[in-house]
Amino acid sequence: MVIGFFMILVDTTIVSVATPAIRSALQTDYNTVIWVTSAYLLAYAVPLLITGRLGDRVGPKNVYLVGLALFTLASLWCAVTTTIEMLIVARVFQGLGASMMTPQTMAVITRTFPPESRGRAMALWGATAGVATLVGPVLGGVLVDSAGWEWIFFVNVPVGIIGFALAWRLVPRLETHARSFDWVGVVLSAAAMFLIVFGIQEGERYDWGQITGIVSVPALIALGLVVGAIFLWWQSRVRREPLVPLQLFRERNFSVSNAAISMVSFSVTAMSFPFMLWAQTARGWSPTESGMLLIPMAVVTAAMAPIVGRWTDRVAPRLLASIGFGVSGGSILFMSQTVTPDSPVWLILIATALVGFGNAFLWSPLAATATRRLPMVSAGAGSGVYNATRQIGAVLGSAAIAAAISSRLAAHLPQAASAGSEGAGPTALPPEAAEPFSTAMSQALLVPAAAFLLGLLIVQFFPRPR
Repeated sequence: MVIGFFMILVDTTIVSVATPAIRSALQTDYNTVIWVTSAYLLAYAVPLLITGRLGDRVGPKNVYLVGLALFTLASLWCAVTTTIEMLIVARVFQGLGASMMTPQTMAVITRTFPPESRGRAMALWGATAGVATLVGPVLGGVLVDSAGWEWIFFVNVPVGIIGFALAWRLVPRLETHARSFDWVGVVLSAAAMFLIVFGIQEGERYDWGQITGIVSVPALIALGLVVGAIFLWWQSRVRREPLVPLQLFRERNFSVSNAAISMVSFSVTAMSFPFMLWAQTARGWSPTESGMLLIPMAVVTAAMAPIVGRWTDRVAPRLLASIGFGVSGGSILFMSQTVTPDSPVWLILIATALVGFGNAFLWSPLAATATRRLPMVSAGAGSGVYNATRQIGAVLGSAAIAAAISSRLAAHLPQAASAGSEGAGPTALPPEAAEPFSTAMSQALLVPAAAFLLGLLIVQFFPRPR
């Protein structure tokens, strides 16, 4: 199951390094090409609440296999498409497949391992999540340079086939429970997410004003918040099977872990876009060279994950998560200072290694803490909520960084912000524009840094160890 989980998480960040190549090949602009990621993340996030419950009803193995098949076929569709519009549509179907798979991985671990040893099992799940999101840009760079951007999707096909065969043979069939579905909640949550994300991401394009004669960006965001509030009210009124059982949040560890993982996912997703754009556009490095800048991040996270996993069952989550958020936030601030036209490579590598060190203290402890005290009957619901929260963070991170990049480019280099529609290549930036472009990307990196530091405040609400 972790093979499939790794693959779908790699796809949340692998596109970042291929963004300039896709933009050039499909003749589109910066804001539109970022929807290649946002559409995937949105389609991934919205159904997670119901796919977790679906696993309880028909079995996590069955839902996982269907999701893996859909994801693999959609990956093939992404690889063969020739227009930006069809690529975005194919990414939606990819996201739907991913949403069916993710809750099942976490639910199986929760239902198979007892609480006292679940930390080590969740360490593997969390390490997979952490390493996958960081490996994406590295793998993407190699594939884009050696074979073309299409291969970031083609590579999923053989991996998906192998993962399907292994899951069919090895994943156990667990007891199922009859569940009803809160379809009103599904519609309300989907509408709220779309309105908020679309408003944030498209705000800069419309100068945060009118989209049409009667619709404005602020109105869309406000309407999304109102629909979100109605969704929460509806969940409190549904007696039989709410989409989000609000009683789960009475468990303090679960509530704090959910808020914290949203900040992690927000930051990791948001960080890669400005960093990869700067490396390829301002410095003129190839996708492979740009992706290699993140190798220290992935290596350090992978090396530290088993160590942190052993600590997860013995050390207070507040301490581990505080180290993770503090180091990660400080490292992104440090990284933003290295995003210049002439910064030495060794300094950049130190910054990315520190980000990897901080991330190792976040994924596993937060996942294990979220599920440690949940009853088995709530495993699917808890997994669905936790992963939905994680993906909502990623969606908002993608939307927020798109707005930040557009805003900073408009302020420092207006011609770069408008040149995207001409399909300029990733190395087409003239030398005299490198400084303002680097400044714009440096300032955009302050967005994920702020989210990491907000996470540091959130984890202080974990219960104090007795």
